Amino acid sequence: MTISPISDTEMERRWSLARRVMEAEGLEALIMHGREDWIGGYVRWFTDVPALNGYPRTVIFFADRPMVVIEMGAFGTDRGPLPHDRGVERVLGTPSFHSIHYTVDYDTSLMIEALTDAGVQRIGALSPASFPYGMMAALKAGFQVADASDPLDAVKAVKSAEEIALIEQIALMQDKVFAELCDFIRPGMTDRDVAAHAEAHARRLGSDQGIVLGMSARQGEPSRFMGRHFQERELAKGDHMSVLIEVNGPGGAYLEIARTMVLGKAQDHLHEAFANVLAAQDNTLSLMKPGADPAAIAKAHDDWMVARGLPPETRLYAHGQGCEMVERPLIRHDETLPLAEGMLFAVHPGYDDGTVFAVICDNYMIGPDGPGDCLHKTEKKIFEL
Repeated sequence: MTISPISDTEMERRWSLARRVMEAEGLEALIMHGREDWIGGYVRWFTDVPALNGYPRTVIFFADRPMVVIEMGAFGTDRGPLPHDRGVERVLGTPSFHSIHYTVDYDTSLMIEALTDAGVQRIGALSPASFPYGMMAALKAGFQVADASDPLDAVKAVKSAEEIALIEQIALMQDKVFAELCDFIRPGMTDRDVAAHAEAHARRLGSDQGIVLGMSARQGEPSRFMGRHFQERELAKGDHMSVLIEVNGPGGAYLEIARTMVLGKAQDHLHEAFANVLAAQDNTLSLMKPGADPAAIAKAHDDWMVARGLPPETRLYAHGQGCEMVERPLIRHDETLPLAEGMLFAVHPGYDDGTVFAVICDNYMIGPDGPGDCLHKTEKKIFEL
């Protein structure tokens, strides 16, 4: 089995929800394609096994029979399920790489063969715009293809009791990672040393995948979220570093926490900027109730910021999470999926005025009357170390 697998009961719940969607939409199969774990959650949600390392993984979920999976493997791979292949009848393999353009056609051929063998015609594609062009073109040429993303996203975003229990564990795990960083960070280290220590500690605590973003700066300059290719600066006394810990945990769900650490005493403008984003987070949370319109929340946030002389949001500042770092609903102007009880949200308002990158990030579950208590227990403050 995989590390920290979810239960068979939870898998059956997901499959039952998907089949209800298929019945309502008149679909005989759902098809999904992923290449990595961070934002490839349909594949993991249906199989509890992620796509990894850029290797393509295509899953065909049928209304009336077990799944077919097409994944990286030797030419001619056609096997039955292994213990981790729950709900799967057949696994097909081919050595395929998105860096080698002609190899993706092999995945496409296996997919078409599996669909033809099953005798289906009405297919729902999940996030069809993310499929390789040739694969989607072949599907549309041979089958009746509908975009099933909206109805499936609506049920996928609402978490079960089992998922919520795992989510609570992951939030506490991330709290432990941040606390470890506060003990670890010191002058003379590079930003990469800090990020690598956080990643390693998260793995020891049960994480599979994720990112740790952050780049230190002198106070008076912004400490922005940057990836490992930019984490070469050496920390000095008095510097500050804003860190985003966005790793998954048991069951594969992603959460994220962000705080700012200072190697010494924080200047007033850091405290003032943090107070701004903390108040902005509270304002957004007050609007996040079941049935709420994400576009209206996003506009209200921009109005709140501008009224206080702060910039409106141009990033994605709040969004759903689960098997993917970012899943629907998004809190922004173009989202159509309303909020519902049982959804998991990351809420991370921020702004960069050239002297400070002010940010906070925490996770919340939507309850019957709005967000419950913050899932992260880390204090909401600037950490002076």
